[in-house]
Amino acid sequence: MTCSSFGVSYADLKERTAAVALDAKALGARFVRVAWIPHESPFSPLQAQSLVETVNRVGKILRAQHDLTFCFHNHGFEFVPFGDETLMDFIVQQSDPDFVSFELDILWAFFPGQDPAALLRRYPTRFRLLHLKDLRKGAVGDLTGGTSQENDVALGDGQIDIPDVLRAAHSAGVEHYYLEDESSSVDVQVPRSIAYLKSLRWT
Repeated sequence: MTCSSFGVSYADLKERTAAVALDAKALGARFVRVAWIPHESPFSPLQAQSLVETVNRVGKILRAQHDLTFCFHNHGFEFVPFGDETLMDFIVQQSDPDFVSFELDILWAFFPGQDPAALLRRYPTRFRLLHLKDLRKGAVGDLTGGTSQENDVALGDGQIDIPDVLRAAHSAGVEHYYLEDESSSVDVQVPRSIAYLKSLRWT
């Protein structure tokens, strides 16, 4: 087993950047990832701008000084409408592609009403990592960034078009795919998800 991506808190990323880099290196990771930032709801343009400034600064340190790639992981709340787009679009567009990449969590894109495959096609060079999850049929999304863990279902059992996501991810050059299941039925669902992935012919 190897560690390709090292997940850290937003506070540690900002305040313990050098220590985070050392820990990532010790584990053999090439990526440093943040999956949640403390924020006031609803997420605002001011908060998005602050996030962009932070990840640009820290991403440059990680790349220039430690040869690591920073990835921001969406968690649903970032998709607040912003003009004709969303604040997630703003974050992607305003962050420096030389120092900031992204991990797309497909459930946390779909839950607030986005098409994860369309995001991959819209920004084909920015997503390096992918969290594969599926959302229970009938579950209604919102912009909170939270839902019951029991809404995680085996891939192919939910609402997300997994083959289309995989086609888009392949075209976008995604490097690592992580199967994530936070339900209480991982012992049953994870083998089913793996079997489902093996059954696909999506290229």
